[in-house]
Amino acid sequence: MSGSTGGVRGQGGSALPVRQRAGIPEAVRAACGMPGPDYVDVFTLTVAGARDTPPERWARTAFEEVAGRGGQFIWRGLLGLRLQRRPSPGHVAGWRIGGLGEDWVRLEAESWMLTGNLVLHLTDGEATLVTALRYDRPFARAVWPPLAAVHRRLAPGLLRDTYAAL
Repeated sequence: MSGSTGGVRGQGGSALPVRQRAGIPEAVRAACGMPGPDYVDVFTLTVAGARDTPPERWARTAFEEVAGRGGQFIWRGLLGLRLQRRPSPGHVAGWRIGGLGEDWVRLEAESWMLTGNLVLHLTDGEATLVTALRYDRPFARAVWPPLAAVHRRLAPGLLRDTYAAL
């Protein structure tokens, strides 16, 4: 299902390998921009030439095109993230670009209950997506775990579908 039809792609039928990693890799830690998050997951797609496309383009493809309206429903509706409503050079799918390097981009957003950072880090052979959350209110500890299960199921396909779209 494409982002333009309102669903969240991310089932990823491709055989490209994606692995979930424990902890934030050292090469990505500084880009994460959130000391001591309450939740972190890291997914890495192994693919040649990931760094051939700039990280901001990866992010725009992943979150504006692939995640599309389904992503917006989760981020705005379920998590209550305050995202920019109009397209802007300083935002990706409403998320503020909080940092940008030669091989990474960090997106940031807040809601009344949590703060979230998404980091895409690229090397010649890998594209890594880090999701880091800080629970700003106790309610976030109840809301995020069931959504995290869905997120962990969709993240590998999001990376694969993004690579295919690029």
